[in-house]
Amino acid sequence: MNNLVNYCKNSFYILFFISISLFFFSLKVLLSDLVYFIEWEIISLHSLSIVMTFLFDWMSLMFMSFVLLISSLVIFYSNQYMGEDFNINRFILLVLMFVMSMMMLIISPNLISILLGWDGLGLVSYCLVIYFQNMKSYNAGMLTALSNRIGDVALLLAIAWMLNYGSWNYIFYLEMMSKNFEMLVIGSLVMLAAMTKSAQIPFSSWLPAAMAAPTPVSALVHSSTLVTAGVYLLIRFNVLLVDSFLGKFLLLFSGLTMFMAGLGANFEFDLKKIIALSTLSQLGLMMSILSMGFYKLAFFHLLTHALFKALLFMCAGVIIHNMKNCQDIRVMGSLSMSMPLTCSCFNIANLALCGMPFLAGFYSKDLILEMVSLSYMNFFSFFLFFFSTGLTVCYSFRLVYYSMTGDFNSTSLNMLNDTSWTMTFSIFFLMVMAIIGGGMLNWLMFYNPSMICLPFDMKILTLMVCILGGGSGYVISNVSLFFFNKSLINYNFSMFAGGMWFMPVISTLGVVKVPLVLGLYSYKSFDQGWSEYFGGQMLYNQLKTYSLYIQEFQNNNLKIYLLSYMLWVIVLVMISLFLN
Repeated sequence: MNNLVNYCKNSFYILFFISISLFFFSLKVLLSDLVYFIEWEIISLHSLSIVMTFLFDWMSLMFMSFVLLISSLVIFYSNQYMGEDFNINRFILLVLMFVMSMMMLIISPNLISILLGWDGLGLVSYCLVIYFQNMKSYNAGMLTALSNRIGDVALLLAIAWMLNYGSWNYIFYLEMMSKNFEMLVIGSLVMLAAMTKSAQIPFSSWLPAAMAAPTPVSALVHSSTLVTAGVYLLIRFNVLLVDSFLGKFLLLFSGLTMFMAGLGANFEFDLKKIIALSTLSQLGLMMSILSMGFYKLAFFHLLTHALFKALLFMCAGVIIHNMKNCQDIRVMGSLSMSMPLTCSCFNIANLALCGMPFLAGFYSKDLILEMVSLSYMNFFSFFLFFFSTGLTVCYSFRLVYYSMTGDFNSTSLNMLNDTSWTMTFSIFFLMVMAIIGGGMLNWLMFYNPSMICLPFDMKILTLMVCILGGGSGYVISNVSLFFFNKSLINYNFSMFAGGMWFMPVISTLGVVKVPLVLGLYSYKSFDQGWSEYFGGQMLYNQLKTYSLYIQEFQNNNLKIYLLSYMLWVIVLVMISLFLN
């Protein structure tokens, strides 16, 4: 056991040190307005040279520092959470491979090397989702892998199309992207890849299914790695989205994703799935503001969201760990009496998610909604932005009501406590970052202050929507208890909203029932039917018949051969006589 502890701690110290170093280096690069390109020539043979290119600017360096910070804390946290697992070494190695794939994706200005990190994320995420090796995990892992495979194919097509340009370094073609039809084709393929990886409609069903992975993996995946890879890739391709059809298309679908996830979380009772749907909602918010051209705001919210979402998952992991792996929030209740420190951090993360003033989420979400109010957009998109924000606060307060207040609904014999120092350290560190991170990043990224001038009612609208959403969540939850669940009055709507608009059914049974059954029929009709009858089988039967005739001649005795020989001689003599 000591070797395992040292293994986790060594990984934690190394990643934490690299994270702090990269953060200060990113500040130097940001304030000096520098960009570093590093080219490593792997092989040079006559006129062929294979070169690996790395891009280090303030964005990639800062994102890498945040990913490494969260992954180091997740590994330290896993030391106790996964302590009873005999294969913890394998788990830590998988997490490190996951982080390395993300690093490769972040620092690549080249579509080929991006594909290495992209496929690495997909492969290792499959291994992590099926880590517990049961049927539910296998199904979830297959859904995750196949959904992301669509994006991989789109990225491969974009790589093939970029052969027209003589180089796969897309970073050099950014200026001409919006003026060229071919680059719009490449951009649409990249956007499809980003939508699958970041689980936008209609590829949303894999994200809650991926909750079959261990909770530390969920904290890493849903905060800063797998699901944010698509957002980060589109931030790099942001030029394509400004004043184009692609931007309008993405705005519609990401707004609907944000609305769908917020609505679905209000009907969910699984603790991890509620937080997963919360991630989906925030990804929709990032994609929406990115499609409007504000890529710095999307990146700002990406970083602040990583801090409080990792904290939210870690607190949920401690609760699940103490509840003996029970995830149903209806069984919880009055946890604040037994686990005050964890619940305090959980509430801080929830308030940061809701946009409570002066916490991390407030600086990015409030700025995004103010820029939405300031921008020229239609009423439908405006409604999706603000109503989805209200739904976020609604399900957050519902979650707090079910888990923190009332009576404890599980067994009276329990071991609920806050004594796990290893998990508490990671949680406490992230809690500090969730409080100060938003303000710190705001000063660093937007060091030239700008004035957003709005009327008073528009300025206060964000705060009013949050207050109304929180009040609604509390009231609805309050009247839903004691076996009078108001959400089940309209059962059809509850199934529709809580089932993510039937997307999991379409993604699984829909794929099985329609394309695979059609494929079976076509296989039986064509491959095993007419083409077989007139193709291979017909040729086989003809050759078989001819070979049987020849076999008959070969198997007969000498008399038959002599007789046939004499007949041939007589025929030849008669022909010669006739000709003469």
